Amino acid sequence: MARRNNRRDDGGKDLGDARSMGVRTIVDVKGEDWVIQRITGSASTKDYRCPGCNQEIRPATPHVVAWPYDDHTDHESRLQDRRHWHTPCWERFAR
Repeated sequence: MARRNNRRDDGGKDLGDARSMGVRTIVDVKGEDWVIQRITGSASTKDYRCPGCNQEIRPATPHVVAWPYDDHTDHESRLQDRRHWHTPCWERFAR
């Protein structure tokens, strides 16, 4: 999987800020662009269900939030597509 470390020029649309939640990056996964954001343990305060293994991601667990990149979809729709992944599960999916 080739990674793109630079942000895409998308007409000035903000990919997010770098507060405690981490920097958002666009990566190519199996021919599709995905936005990923690495979450630190201190920023993780809720339980989530990982789509890769269907197991719980406990609070204070560093993990990855990912969703398909689509610069034509409004922000609210994109929020519904976000999924929280264990880091190894995301890496396995993204290979």
